[in-house]
Amino acid sequence: MAKTPRRCRIGTSGFHYAHWREIYYPRDVPPKEWLARYARDFDTVELNNTFYRLPPPTSFNLWRTQSPPGFEFALKFSRYGSHVMRLKQPDTVIGRFLERATRLGTRLGPILVQLPPNWNANWDRLEEFLDVAPAEQRWAVEFRDARWLRGEVYATLRSRGAALCIHDKIADHPREITTSWVYMRFHGGPADGNYTLDQLEKAAAEIQSYLKSGLDVYAYFNNDWHGYALRNAQTLKRLLGQARNVKKTAVG
Repeated sequence: MAKTPRRCRIGTSGFHYAHWREIYYPRDVPPKEWLARYARDFDTVELNNTFYRLPPPTSFNLWRTQSPPGFEFALKFSRYGSHVMRLKQPDTVIGRFLERATRLGTRLGPILVQLPPNWNANWDRLEEFLDVAPAEQRWAVEFRDARWLRGEVYATLRSRGAALCIHDKIADHPREITTSWVYMRFHGGPADGNYTLDQLEKAAAEIQSYLKSGLDVYAYFNNDWHGYALRNAQTLKRLLGQARNVKKTAVG
């Protein structure tokens, strides 16, 4: 019997960009209402500000109350834990992060742990970190050093139920599936950061293959300049038959 097709969520890396005013957010919509406006078109967003500095509890409470039911936030794990501590003392760094993150309640989606470039594979450290990471959350790991992309690391991810983040910062990044869902990041195409229709059609075909295999998919565009992330995400949604009947914007 064929597996039931799963859900694909497509969004952007962040939503609160001043340069998106007028090209996406109408001038008469104040910034405090941008999340609600964004959530009319997308059912997920990846938050990068949680990487640079952990926001106060009030921010997480507001994101929860200002987003509709069914919306999901993917959170980028603290830079302090991934880049400064390099996954050491996982009980402390994970505990502090989740104390804030879990305020999102049912709107909390995957947590992305991005590891620094120029750091050789240390899968013992990764194992210790993932052993502490609560299994009730979805964890994805993005490697920026290609030396991590090897069988021992895939086995570590697979045994802990964590996803290998598929991204285009490393050329020909492996499409290794290590759990029941897929996390994809699009950092920018060759044309001034904008993806071509051909590239997006290939991405749509890849996502369709994951969905047909019974995998959930989260996909985020990080090329926020000129509103490319919005345009590319909306195009990918249309290619996958997810376009909503929303009011046309400048990037639509």
